[in-house]
Amino acid sequence: MITMTKEQDIAILKKWKQNQDNKSLDAMRESAVPTIGCDGAIAVPWCGMWLCIETDGYCHT
Repeated sequence: MITMTKEQDIAILKKWKQNQDNKSLDAMRESAVPTIGCDGAIAVPWCGMWLCIETDGYCHT
């Protein structure tokens, strides 16, 4: 699992609660990947798209 901020972890929890597709919360956390040149943002596959989560927890596609 990659290193993430507390805010990013909370954002993953919120998105996981919005769409439970039989994937465990740990599996969603483990699917997070680092981004290149985005100052610590991570990307997570969610609902058929990639969700970018900034270090402050802000989510966008």
